[in-house]
Formats: sequence, structure tokens, C-alpha cells
Amino acid sequence: VQLQASGGGLVQAGGSLRLSCAASGRTFRSAAAAWFRQAPGTERTFVAGINRSGGIFYADSVKGRVTISRDNARTTLYLQMNSLRPEDTAVYYCALGPSVISSNLASQAAYAYWGQGTQVTVSS
Repeated sequence: VQLQASGGGLVQAGGSLRLSCAASGRTFRSAAAAWFRQAPGTERTFVAGINRSGGIFYADSVKGRVTISRDNARTTLYLQMNSLRPEDTAVYYCALGPSVISSNLASQAAYAYWGQGTQVTVSS
């Protein structure tokens, strides 16, 4: 399984970006998927996740501003981010977890496959 993240860039505070993560192989349809992010000098943290049945969970820091979705036909994961803030600046990673269940959706260790990351920079 390979994951290719894209859509990052430089945006002003209050702006929007849509991240995409294209997955190869058939695993996507039967796996949970998520977005994590890592700001400079910090640990990678959970942003949003969606399980195989469509259940969704967001980190409190982004709730109400981001929407995670998936297109199983296109094997692509999305993250629509609105009202961006400077503190959203980070490298965003997509992840796929065939064995992830709802209770560990936010756990990095549960995900078997990772994309290469896409940089999001929000200027004030």
C-alpha cells in the first residue's frame, strides 16, 4: 500500500485548503484512515479519523473547522480545512489502518501505512 498526500501550501489565516491522500491497492476500502500533523519541534498528533463504516472523530483543536471524508471508489482520503490559524502550521500526514477500530482511531501506533506528508503553512 502506498499513500500519496497532496494539497498543502501557504495560506493566510482564515483561508482554506483541501488535502488529498491517494491510496494504491485494495486495502483502502476496508481500512480506517486518518490525518495526523507534526509542527516543528513537536510530536505528531491526531487531527481527524474515519473508520471503515464512516464513523468520524476529530481532535478538539480542529473540531468545527475541518471535515474528513473518503471516496472508496477513488481510494482517496480528504481533509477540508477552513478558518485556518497560524497554529495549524505543520506537516500533515495521512495514514491507513486495516486493524484500526473506533477505540484506537486516534492512536498513531494503530496505523500500518503512512503517506510522505504535505506541508501546510498558515501566515498571520
